[in-house]
Amino acid sequence: MTSAIVVGGGFFGTSIAYHLKTARGFGEVTLIEREPAAMTRASYVNQARVHGGYHYLRSFTTAYRSRVNLAKFCAEFSSAVATPYQSIYALAARQSKVTPRQVERFCEAIGAPLDPVPQDLWQYFDRRLISDAWLTEEKVFDAGILHGIMVGRLAAAGVEVHYGTEAVTIDAGIDAAQVEVTAHGERAMLSADIVFNCTYSNLQHMAGAQAPDFHLCHEIAEIVLVEPPPPLASLGITVMDGPFFSMIPFPSRGLHSLTHVRYTPHRAWPDAPGEDPDRQLQAYAGGSSVDWMVRDASRYVPLIAECRPAETLFEVKTILQRNAGDDGRPILFERHGSHGRLVSVLGGKLDNIYDALHRIDQESFHFEGSPT
Repeated sequence: MTSAIVVGGGFFGTSIAYHLKTARGFGEVTLIEREPAAMTRASYVNQARVHGGYHYLRSFTTAYRSRVNLAKFCAEFSSAVATPYQSIYALAARQSKVTPRQVERFCEAIGAPLDPVPQDLWQYFDRRLISDAWLTEEKVFDAGILHGIMVGRLAAAGVEVHYGTEAVTIDAGIDAAQVEVTAHGERAMLSADIVFNCTYSNLQHMAGAQAPDFHLCHEIAEIVLVEPPPPLASLGITVMDGPFFSMIPFPSRGLHSLTHVRYTPHRAWPDAPGEDPDRQLQAYAGGSSVDWMVRDASRYVPLIAECRPAETLFEVKTILQRNAGDDGRPILFERHGSHGRLVSVLGGKLDNIYDALHRIDQESFHFEGSPT
């Protein structure tokens, strides 16, 4: 009977644990999460956007996969996908890295619908600073509902879940994989045939010397939740493709998230041995950039000046170094350790979970004494 331990209870970790148990026939699956509940970190602190491809104009593969995964995600998690809103992507007249014609050709190539913005919505933009704008097909999800779905699935599938439990080390040995954990001041050793490392910003740290250098880059990112003025309440607006902003619904709070390419990142650094990104986040003493975000965004959409900031969220965002400047958000899927008993998975966005599950389905997990 093949057994697995999944370290990390974000959306990727919970999805992989459920998939191993129900689709790959693993007899025992254990999920370890150091927070008191699942999906409370990066799976919650993000824009809640189900990408439609428009966001990745400089990465065809990421954009195309977004189109494919959008339909899958919305079908599987329909109850978590919020009521449709009007999603507008606009192009700045200056400093944009693409032209309107390039946007239209790119979206045609990936099969992403674009419709001209009607005149009644153009009134919200400063036409001197916006060269073009389109209505797009994009969704947002309710993180609270998505959490409920995944927790319910784990329970129904019989996945053993340990919250408030931190993985200290992972040792993928010849005969088994072991995870040393600590909970409530006590240490224990858990064993399984294979371990899935889904710890996001701690991916390299947890994999240790058993893994190659993943070449990760971290940043402390700020998302501001705002109460928009009534005319913007049912709109999501993203200005691209350069040092601009995005303000879209954040359904789990009934607010909008406001992010800015220039002001959302507060500090960035390459991954380094022995450096825990979460400690960097906890020690960070920088203030909010909300005033700068609102001030700059309101140049393009004047009504944004009337937004009322409600809450500021800080989180570590982790990507591959090679994608720091090209918009690409591929998954990282690396199998390593003795006999391939350790798998490290990093997802750039929630809706590319299907790419990770596809990779898992391509793998053989036969170990000595195991029928799988």
